[in-house]
Amino acid sequence: MMETLTEIFTLSTTTMVIPAAIAGLVWGILGGALPGISASITMALLLPFTYTMEPMTAIVLLASVYIGAEYGGSIPAILIRTPGTNSAAATVIDGYEMKRQGRAGEALGISLWSGFLGSMFGLVMLVTMTEPLSWLALAFKPTSYFGLGVLGLSVIASMSGGSLVKGLAAAVVGLMIATVGADPIAGVNRFTFGIPDLLNGIEPVLVMVGVFALSELMVQSGAPDLGELKEKVRVRLPTRAMMSRLKRSQFIGCVMGLFEGLTPGGGGSIAAFMSYNEAKRWSKNPALFGKGSEEGVAAPETANNTVASTTLIPLLSFGIPSSNSTAVLLGGFLIHGLLPGPRLFEQNGEVVTGLYIGSFVAIVAQLAFGILLLPACVWLVNRPRPYLAAFILALILSGVYTLDHSLFYIGFALAMGAVGYLMRIAGFPFLPLILGAVLGHMVESSYRRSLLLSDGDLGIFLEDPIAIGLLLVAFGFVAFSLGRDLRDGWRARRAPASVETSR
Repeated sequence: MMETLTEIFTLSTTTMVIPAAIAGLVWGILGGALPGISASITMALLLPFTYTMEPMTAIVLLASVYIGAEYGGSIPAILIRTPGTNSAAATVIDGYEMKRQGRAGEALGISLWSGFLGSMFGLVMLVTMTEPLSWLALAFKPTSYFGLGVLGLSVIASMSGGSLVKGLAAAVVGLMIATVGADPIAGVNRFTFGIPDLLNGIEPVLVMVGVFALSELMVQSGAPDLGELKEKVRVRLPTRAMMSRLKRSQFIGCVMGLFEGLTPGGGGSIAAFMSYNEAKRWSKNPALFGKGSEEGVAAPETANNTVASTTLIPLLSFGIPSSNSTAVLLGGFLIHGLLPGPRLFEQNGEVVTGLYIGSFVAIVAQLAFGILLLPACVWLVNRPRPYLAAFILALILSGVYTLDHSLFYIGFALAMGAVGYLMRIAGFPFLPLILGAVLGHMVESSYRRSLLLSDGDLGIFLEDPIAIGLLLVAFGFVAFSLGRDLRDGWRARRAPASVETSR
């Protein structure tokens, strides 16, 4: 116990953990408060600047941005009926109604307090569950890691919404991007087309920044300005009596946040709406939901802030991100040569400890900065979109340029932004593409190593029970999603026929 406390004190006083946590929290709140700039985009904007940082500082900074953005997204949701992040969409329902009733400060206070409780609960789950689960990965062989990578891609592709075919197609494109550069086994250059900048492969950060941030700027450039918020608002934390009334809905939010955080493809949006529905089901006053219910704000805000911590459990344990934001965080790990899993706890345990400390500092500081930064958030919401877009574009391009002082990097990021914009139009999900680019090296190298061990015999995958189990689960997810798509298509074709028959 004393050794742990000594390590915590040493890391807190001799490293940049605390400043990074506070800086990430502030940036996350401000970024989350900008409508359309999701938590993953807010993290991706900072990702290029973490190249020159110490690994622990970079990871803490990105994780704290995630925590801050989940709260920041509720500010425009409550004030102008426009969620700053996807997970704050459920908060709009009752949060904006409270604002219309002149209770905006109360709604913001409930959001802040519920987010604090959800984040603390998620952090406790993160600390207690991550390392024990990671030891399961010690039994993994190259064949097992191949199965794990295929499972991660198939789950995300099948649960990202929309068509399974589009999800799998996006994952394949991501895998193709990951094959550019040197062969992981033979060292032969592939798909470089004589371009020296491609010899070392394509940095996943360029894909993330282009697909997430630049494509969003293209979408936002054609959107109208939001209505200006003129009235002054002050955060009012809930009273002790109010806290007592909100306990049930906050408990529901914690449970749903834990469940969705552990589920690949879950995320804060699903957790928020599930907790909202369950809070209404178990509420003593369900009729108030949709009309300015305090519980209708507390439940989703607790859930999406819980997810911000619990979604790191599968990432740290197995190296499989379950959301856009954790995919960006995985990119931060890989940038600094860190591979999540049991070896991370063995070889870089101080990074994990620093992550825990930084998350705790960010969560506690969230109460203070959530109040202090409200005027700045309101000011940002009132800025014309062209000014905000110009600032974000300059930030993106300068960050990309600092990676290797390469104009090629800027051009490639802009090209990925155009790809992301076309994907938005065509309805292709982003996460399978990002995961393909991030996990592609692990999938390919594990597959090639397995074949080297067996002299090219594919039967080696049938000799590993873990690989068999993972591949069967992956097949099950794909089959289930394919069946769902076929059923939905059949119903869609049948509906017009039924209407025509009734006539």
